[in-house]
Amino acid sequence: MKHLFVVNPKAGKGKAYGELRPRLKKSIENRNIDYELYVSKSTQDTAEYCKKWAETGEKIRVYACGGDGTIYDVVNAIYGYDNVEFAAIPLGSGNDFIRLFGSREEFLDIDAQIDGTPIKIDAIRCGDRIAVNQCSMGMDAEVCAKQSDFKKLPLLSGDKAYTAALLYCAVKKRENEFTVTIDDGRPFSGKFLFAVCGNSRYYGGGYQATPYALPDDGLLDFSIIDTLTLPDLLMKAGVYKKGNHYNWKQTLYVRGKKLTVHSDEPAALNVDGECDIVNDCTFEILPQAFTFVVPSNSSYIADRESGIINNLIG
Repeated sequence: MKHLFVVNPKAGKGKAYGELRPRLKKSIENRNIDYELYVSKSTQDTAEYCKKWAETGEKIRVYACGGDGTIYDVVNAIYGYDNVEFAAIPLGSGNDFIRLFGSREEFLDIDAQIDGTPIKIDAIRCGDRIAVNQCSMGMDAEVCAKQSDFKKLPLLSGDKAYTAALLYCAVKKRENEFTVTIDDGRPFSGKFLFAVCGNSRYYGGGYQATPYALPDDGLLDFSIIDTLTLPDLLMKAGVYKKGNHYNWKQTLYVRGKKLTVHSDEPAALNVDGECDIVNDCTFEILPQAFTFVVPSNSSYIADRESGIINNLIG
């Protein structure tokens, strides 16, 4: 197997390559593996590099060395290629996708990554984009778009940048008039805070928007929240971060395979941190879309088998 370590040099405020290189050298020098370290020049460069290797048909494992944005770039390049596995080495500021599978330190252990176990995980299709974590429309997506601005400020990264963006959008983007359809059910309309589609549990630096989602159960978790008053929203933000909003009277928390959202006014769309402005979107399950590597030092697989990690709501 070919091991490809693809580094986003801008991740972690430019510290990604410096953090990875000594870790990689320490592990690789004691192993006889076929590997390549590639420092990407851009998002497009990452996609082209990964796709070039995927098209060879050779068995390869791509290590997305960066943050959640790097994972997004990698999975969108390798989707549809059964010869490719992907792993994540968390060198970004948020690193939300890996949180369900283990700690940052576990994922930074290169030996554990090389010795890791490949598992099948689902994904979300939104138009021509693929997400492995979460998608959304509404204030939540506006926060995602604004978070990138706050990350540029000193002392604001990860959950702090997300919280700052959340407070800003709580004032500016709290009411969104949507028509929502779950699977092929009857559409319903109203004023919503946001509509989140989760394949996994965490985003925004640790916020649990869909606290019972599992990326390998063949279903998506939908968290749809009615608009809240500003005082109510500010008071409940901490509860939302912990994932305890699922039983609010303003929350519809259900599972399905497809979520469609329409907005008469252009609204923000978030696809694993990549943002756009749209009127319509559809989030749809892609069962067993990828092979993801869980590090050997993680207890995720054992915890799933024993039921410690499950999708039982409440």
